[in-house]
This record gives sequence, C-alpha cells and structure tokens, in this order.
Amino acid sequence: MTDVLELTTAAALFDMDGTLIDSTAIVEAIWHDFCVTYGVDSEVLVPWSHGRRTADTVRHFLPGVSDEEVTALIEDLESREEGTMEGIVEIPGARALLETIPVPWAVVTSATRALAERRLVAGGLPVPDVLVAADEIEHGKPHPFGYLRAAELLGVAPSQCVAFEDAEPGVRSALESGAHVVVVGELDSAATQGLARVPDLTRITLRRA
Repeated sequence: MTDVLELTTAAALFDMDGTLIDSTAIVEAIWHDFCVTYGVDSEVLVPWSHGRRTADTVRHFLPGVSDEEVTALIEDLESREEGTMEGIVEIPGARALLETIPVPWAVVTSATRALAERRLVAGGLPVPDVLVAADEIEHGKPHPFGYLRAAELLGVAPSQCVAFEDAEPGVRSALESGAHVVVVGELDSAATQGLARVPDLTRITLRRA
C-alpha cells in the first residue's frame, strides 16, 4: 500500500462513504435492523450492500417488492438515520485535501442527495458543486454511469480523471468509466489488482494536468 501518492490529473472524483467519510457504524446498524425485520442474513447483506444504492440492495434481497414498496422502505431507512448523524467522521486527510485541491472535483455516491449532503456536513466536509447522487441517476454502481456523468458535468474526459474508491462496486464502476482508480483502504479483489492504494487521504498530492 502506498504511503505517499503524487498524482497529476485534470479532475478528481470521490466516492463518499468509506472514502471521504466513515459512516460505517450508522449504516450497518440500520441494515442490521432491516435484516431482523425482513428475515435476511445480515452477514450476507451488509458486505453486499457496501458501495451500492439502497434501492438496489432492497431489490436484490427482497425481489418481490414493488417500486412503491421500495420507495417506502428507502424513506424509512433514511428517516432512521436523519436524527442521528453522530459518529460520522471524515476519513483522515479528507478535509485538508478538499480544502486545498487544485483541480475540479466531484462526489459520486450511492446515497441519495439529501443523505449525502447531511453526511458530508456531519463529517465537516464541503458539499461540492458537482454531486452525482443515487436518486438522480438511472443506474447505480457497479454501472459506470455515475462516474461518466460526473466527468461530463466537470467538462473533463473520464480518462483524464482520477477516482478514489473503497468498495468493489465503486472500483468496477470507476474502472469501466475509464478513470484512473486509487483504492482507499483495505479492499483486495481481482478488480483492484495493480491499482494504486492508500490507507487514507493524508498523504495525497494532486497537481493539475
């Protein structure tokens, strides 16, 4: 794993949960409650859900539910989190990096816009001008649409962007978009082989291409 990473790029694209902020405790607690209610194995659901949209997770584990039921379940899950943002913290180095970043940047997240904005603020991070949220795109990660859309909104080709990701669906999404991918954290899979890795965001230097 790289301790110091210097990158030259036209733009930076960031996943949110696990990459910019740590919301693990809250998110996993809510999913555990969901699993108890609907008789789903949490040891299977929680790892699968990481990096994916809530709607995609609900549909995967409750395949018979209607679109209306999915919407209601999402609203219920998000309302549980709304009143308790305690415990959400920045990934080390995130604030310093974003406050000094010399290139255009965006967040591409599997959270809804409202939830993403609340989490970023709770973690003490700025809300970017370009935020591609789960409820505003047709296809979630691992589909590349979110990263393609973010690059388009920044006016930069995906191949000129660096994407920071911590989860398998996000890595696959960013790679398929054509972006250069940096793995944040300990994810180890076939998709991450040969990619640059950092433990957090404390020792990253970005330069404008």
